[in-house]
Parts: sequence; structure tokens; C-alpha cells
Amino acid sequence: MSNISKILETAEDTEAAFYDAISRADVEGVMSLWADDDEIVCIHPGAPRLIGHASIRAAWESIFEQGGVQIRPVQVHVSQNMSTAVHNIIEEVHRPVSRKPDIHILATNVYMKTPQGWRIVSHHASVVPGEAPPDVPVANLLH
Repeated sequence: MSNISKILETAEDTEAAFYDAISRADVEGVMSLWADDDEIVCIHPGAPRLIGHASIRAAWESIFEQGGVQIRPVQVHVSQNMSTAVHNIIEEVHRPVSRKPDIHILATNVYMKTPQGWRIVSHHASVVPGEAPPDVPVANLLH
């Protein structure tokens, strides 16, 4: 299912390719970054959970009907081991086509290392109410 011609060596490479493809409304590019697994999951802000390539692709096609979306990932917090990476980020979404103000999205992207390189297995996003939270380091908190 993958259309990527080169193996992406890091989760960061996959993430950069993901946001680049979104900015170009490139559904093939977006979908080529997902793992070849029927259990992949995507949750867009205010939308139901999507499982599998067909439903995720249909959602991106709908989003891209009005063109690409300019998203700048900021405040990236990474947890990674040899085969999995979890990126919790704030997405700054710029909407130049509409007159709506920019928004901030809290997103978690989960990547898995596969024989084809790092691939997305989950993208979960929700709208941040108000201004984006400040990037404040958390000091040794115990739960």
C-alpha cells in the first residue's frame, strides 16, 4: 500500500512528510505514511474514530476538498523506544483561505518502525480551547 519511494529513517522524518503532504492536499502522500495495518486509527477534532485505510482515506479526501491545510507542529514532546515513537504536539493551524482565525490543535501521533521505515499507526487530534498552552517543562511529578 505504501507509495513512498524511500525508507523514512526516523519518526521525525515521517512526521515532516505527513505535515508536508497535508499542506499540499496530497492524499496519496498522506496515506503512504500510514502502516500497512488494518488497525490504524485516526481521530480528527470533533469527529468519530476512524479505523483502517478506507475510512481514514475518505476523511482526508473530504478535508482536502478545499485544498491543503497549513499546519506547523510546535511544542513537540517525544517518547520513543526502538520500535515505537509517541509525539505529543501542538499544531498551529493557519487557515488563509477562510477568514476564520488560526486555531491550535493538541495532537498525538504514534509511529511504529516497520521494514518500510517509520509509519503512522495513530493520529488523534482535538481543538485547544483559547490560546495554545505555554511550553512549560514538567519537573519530576509523581502521580
